[in-house]
Amino acid sequence: MNIVNSAQRLFVCSVFAASMVSVAHGATPAPEGAAVYFVTPMDGDIVSSPVTVRFGLEGLGVAPAGVEREGTGHHHLLVDVDELPAMDEPVPADERHIHFGGGQTQTSVELSPGEHTLQLLVGDHQHIPHEPPVLSEKITITVE
Repeated sequence: MNIVNSAQRLFVCSVFAASMVSVAHGATPAPEGAAVYFVTPMDGDIVSSPVTVRFGLEGLGVAPAGVEREGTGHHHLLVDVDELPAMDEPVPADERHIHFGGGQTQTSVELSPGEHTLQLLVGDHQHIPHEPPVLSEKITITVE
């Protein structure tokens, strides 16, 4: 029982310490004019699955997650996300918030037939969106 309590205390302390580092770090500033956009597909496109998605980036360089370089970030693809993630925390990692922490600028995504929304969000070395957020327009595509 004591071991579990010690492990729990250690976990809580490590989470607290990580959150303090994140708060102390603050948001990474986005260069003025930075923008992210879709090269393909385009809003309103009718596509087949798997969907090839190519990311465009302007005024900001690409660096892998974990690599802290001024004026850089990496992509996150938001699929069918109605509510944006918190802009002061790391972007969630799940089937609707896809991370490209290796610095990738394109992907192939399996999507079911029907209408889907896609949006791009750039995160810093810790997956936290820049300030102001570098966020694409949300596009809608139809998968046949």
